[in-house]
Amino acid sequence: MRPRSPLVFMSLVCTLLNTCQAHRVHDDKPNIVLIMVDDLGIGDLGCYGNDTIRTPHIDRLAREGVRLTQHISAASLCSPSRSAFLTGRYPIRSGKWHQGLNCDSRSDHCHHPYNYGFDYYYGMPFTLVDSCWPDPSRNTELTFERQLWLCVQLVAIAVLTLTFGKLSGWVSVPLLLIFSMILFIFLLGYAWFSSYTSPLYWDCLLMREHEITEQPMKAERAGSIMVKEAISFLERHRKEPFLLFFSFLHVHIPLPTTDDFIGTSKHGLYGDNVEEMDSMMGKILDAIDDFGLRNNTIVYFTSDHGGHLEARQGHAQLGGWNGIYKGGKGMGGWEGGIRVPGIVRWPGKVPAGQLIKEPTSLMDIFPTVASVSGGSLPQDRVIDGRDLMPLLQGNARHSEHEFLFHYCGSYLHAVRWIPKDDSGAIWKAHYVTPVFQPPEAGGCYVSSLCRCFGEQVTYHNPPLLFDLSRDPSESTPLTPATEPLHDFVIKKVADALKEHRETIMPVTYQLSELNQGRMWLKPCCGVFPFCLCDKEEELSQSWGLNEKR
Repeated sequence: MRPRSPLVFMSLVCTLLNTCQAHRVHDDKPNIVLIMVDDLGIGDLGCYGNDTIRTPHIDRLAREGVRLTQHISAASLCSPSRSAFLTGRYPIRSGKWHQGLNCDSRSDHCHHPYNYGFDYYYGMPFTLVDSCWPDPSRNTELTFERQLWLCVQLVAIAVLTLTFGKLSGWVSVPLLLIFSMILFIFLLGYAWFSSYTSPLYWDCLLMREHEITEQPMKAERAGSIMVKEAISFLERHRKEPFLLFFSFLHVHIPLPTTDDFIGTSKHGLYGDNVEEMDSMMGKILDAIDDFGLRNNTIVYFTSDHGGHLEARQGHAQLGGWNGIYKGGKGMGGWEGGIRVPGIVRWPGKVPAGQLIKEPTSLMDIFPTVASVSGGSLPQDRVIDGRDLMPLLQGNARHSEHEFLFHYCGSYLHAVRWIPKDDSGAIWKAHYVTPVFQPPEAGGCYVSSLCRCFGEQVTYHNPPLLFDLSRDPSESTPLTPATEPLHDFVIKKVADALKEHRETIMPVTYQLSELNQGRMWLKPCCGVFPFCLCDKEEELSQSWGLNEKR
């Protein structure tokens, strides 16, 4: 038995990165650019049917490449994929890391991208939270915190001066005044430190390599800086094979958007954020063309989940649209949360304008990149992904996937079966489904995100069965009375699930609650707890001057 261990999607990239290091001398191998958007609904793009949000650059990529219409994310929430990880020639990671950072101290960086095969990293080590993009009072709040800390320092200096003067006999000061000032220092210090419990300070930061460059970060400009960093990388390494993994902060809540795009779409802040993301995609694609890399570069575009339906501000929708598919991000096996956009472009190697309806997965990127870059797959574990190249190049009619297992966190919720009999059926059995709040609402609007286990899910025995080829919206479960093959399909899926579970080897979940909320593990750009810095402002101004020239 080959063990499998639950890792997130990044694990698909890291082992490949390490594998391909041994093949750096093969200059005939393509460059690889992997681009992942956060929480983008499959119905949010023009090339997937949306005619109200403008995404011309992604639509152009789809016309020039292959569009996958049944592309499945590795899992809902955190992926329990048992694949390993790839690194390529000169690999760079730009954008959101979301793998954690520290183990035992705030500076050990045990989960830094460098420890997963990357040669360079710029981005956000955690994920976006609401505090990362507050209302416009953010600057006022930060100014207040700095002034408050300055007051603490000034009063402390005054207390030390008066105490020294009294002890030396230079001044006559009542002890009550000194004690009162000391108490005042403690009160000011408590007020200052209490304000630092906000995730704005500890989770919303930017790093270049091992250095924190901005804490807290200005989220609305972070995306633009990351794009410029990626373009700079493309320019520096255009004469050697490379792998660039660019992970957007867009379009995850709180949707930090620059003023240039605020109010430009028909769908509020979310639409503005999607259109800004598309503009950034255009800059990356233009850079690939401008540097003469187009014909020798594979570009892969996808999203980690479907749209986040419960993301709202009042009655305003802040999450994406998943088209005809039921559910969204964090809803286990429901199609809306796991069916995501998938576009692959490789001029001259992959025919342009193709539409592939076969089941594919984000996990397929691992063996595909290994194949095109001359890497080899690990032999000590089960690899769930399949090489996409035969399908993309038209050398295979059908996907190699027969079963796909859909998880919510580390909990299996559903199984997809694609029979090899040319029947066209796509069976999906749901063993667990989230309890929507309120009932019939189509989402978990009370808790803001559905749960994976416990009292807020429903366990089905026998499982709910659908045929996605006839009912892609999963609206009506099949029964023995309505589907003659019902019992046969349920048994077939159960046998595959049993075999699958025998290959799973549990591992420690590095993003568990045990590693959250520990102040001593929080990264700090200065001497704790004085963690305020902005090293990006000067660089940003310098970029602006260069652009004007």
